[in-house]
Amino acid sequence: MRAPAMIVLSGLALAAAACATVESSPVTTPPTNSVGAPAPVVGHDWFYHLDGDAARLVYGLAESDDMRLGLDCDRASGRLVLSAAGGPDAQSWIHIEAGGESERFPARSEPSELHDGVFLTAVAATDAPVFQRFRSVGWLALWQDGELQAYAPHPESAPDIEKFFTFCG
Repeated sequence: MRAPAMIVLSGLALAAAACATVESSPVTTPPTNSVGAPAPVVGHDWFYHLDGDAARLVYGLAESDDMRLGLDCDRASGRLVLSAAGGPDAQSWIHIEAGGESERFPARSEPSELHDGVFLTAVAATDAPVFQRFRSVGWLALWQDGELQAYAPHPESAPDIEKFFTFCG
């Protein structure tokens, strides 16, 4: 009878030791992807428009003037015109990033007719690393008023990103 009692007491001692509070550093597992993909936002999406020899890829709210970021090009031009709204204190560039790539494009600024602030336009090459990364990861983010705004497509519109860049060259 003595041996089973010792086993039970040993088990209780081990359980108590396991429950004791001990200062330790948290265990962290490195993420498999250092830049997580943002989730799509209900109502907002990437919209692809083709009009003859011109194409447009816009992130915003469907059927509205709520455009967060626009990309325009002519067929096989290899050149994009970026458009974005900026606050009253907006800088003179459009700063975007995708999956760890980040670039600032010098922008022209003009007063916005839709909101308090400015409307920014910039020119960029379709083969800029940030756009190649956008094609790869499927989302693009815009730095606006000191905050990063991530723009992810819904599954049904995700293929339009590649269609747009294939068209633009």
